[in-house]
This record gives sequence, structure tokens and C-alpha cells, in this order.
Amino acid sequence: MDLSIYLNMMISAAWYLIPIFIFAIVIKSAWFKGFFKGMVGEWQVNLLIKFFLDKNYYHLIKNVTLPTDDGTTQIDHIIVSKYGIFVVETKNMKGWIFGGENQKQWTQQIFKYKSKFQNPLHQNYKHIKTLESCLRIKSDTLFSVIIFIGDSTFKTQMSENLRFARGGIEYIKSKTDIVLSGQEVANVIEQIESGRLERSYKTNRQHVMHVREIIEEKSDIKSCSKCGAEMVLRKANKGKNAGNEFWGCSAFPRCRIIIAN
Repeated sequence: MDLSIYLNMMISAAWYLIPIFIFAIVIKSAWFKGFFKGMVGEWQVNLLIKFFLDKNYYHLIKNVTLPTDDGTTQIDHIIVSKYGIFVVETKNMKGWIFGGENQKQWTQQIFKYKSKFQNPLHQNYKHIKTLESCLRIKSDTLFSVIIFIGDSTFKTQMSENLRFARGGIEYIKSKTDIVLSGQEVANVIEQIESGRLERSYKTNRQHVMHVREIIEEKSDIKSCSKCGAEMVLRKANKGKNAGNEFWGCSAFPRCRIIIAN
């Protein structure tokens, strides 16, 4: 066979392999794993809402991105009913969860590894205040609900509105006082739908970039300089540095970048 023909065949075959290679890299990245885990958690909460809340009384609006003074805020689920407006933040996590209502960051522990994450009560407070401002509605008609999905256990006392799975639905159903008329419910739904940013890749990407900027500026969460995964605070158990804390990449053992604390 002519060598040039053979080379052209090899080049053509390589073009088919490039997308597969890129896809393999993406699905193994920390970003994709975090995105997929969040998507699965939201899907599970969607099912809980669908099966255990009567759609004649509770109207679900999903993945709402709203403009704020400093960028955007993204709300997983908003449930509008005559019993109030429930703003739901979903967390799909495993392991032990430690955290207090007034702490900026909580701790997730899986065996001996610990990592920090934003206090979801504080996170949802911003959602509540943004929605309150957009709707120009009384604060006592808005309820914050945090629903944890996954094999996790609270190791500290948690507030009443922070529940596991179906417990979050039961918390919503526990609110039985009528605070909105039928017309007010319809108005709220229309305002949210008309005021939300268009659901698109661009909107989501801009929000993700905004969140990263906030994390870098206002928290001690660090990103790995090599792979971009979150750095987690750990403690050396042996060697000359035993007992000392350090920042290690959450992608360990695939990535072994560390930073002294």
C-alpha cells in the first residue's frame, strides 16, 4: 500500500478518537463529578415533590437563575402554594456532616478525610432575600428548606428546616396556614417565570463563574493549581509532620498536590 494512503487512513482514524478522548477526560474531572452528583440530587428531589406533594396545591419551578446586584443566584427548586413560597436547596452528600447555624462553612467527613462546604442555610438565605426583593413580598410568606440526599449523617444538632429526603417534604406539608390567595399564587408564579434568566448553557456558565469568584474572595476554600479540584483541609497522621494540618487535593490519589496550612 502507498505510504501516503496509509498515513491518511491513520489521520482519519485519529479524528474519530479525539472526541472519545476528550469525553473520557471530562467525565473523570472533578467538575463533572460534582455537576453529575448535584444533578442526581436535584432529580431525586424532583421525584419526591412529584410523588408526595399534590400538584393542585403546590406549583414547582425548577432551576431558577435570578439577577442580583453583584451577579446572579441560582435556586434549585421554588414551590409556590397558598401555604407559602418554599425555597429549596438540595445537597447530595455522604459521610458525617458537622455544622452550626451561624458557621460560614460546614465540614463533611468521610473516614479520615475532611472537606469544607458553604453553610447551606446561609446559601439559601441569599436565595430567600433575592426572591423577596424580586417579588416585593412579605418575608413571612417565604420558607427556607434544605434537603440532604445521599448516605450522610448529621453529627451536630441541625435546625428544623434542614431534613433528609422525604423529611423535607414533610416539613413543607407541616405549614398549613393559608398566607396567599389564589390570585397571589398566580401572580408570584408569573413574576418568577418572567423575571428569571433564560435557561441556557450561557446563563449556567456565567453563574458558575460568579460562584467561583465569590468562593475565592470570601472563603478559605482553595482550588488545586494542577487539576482545579477543591482542596480539602487534612491532618498528617504520621511522619515528622504528624498532627499538622495541610491542604490536599480532593482528587487524591490521582492528584497529590498539597499546600501547607
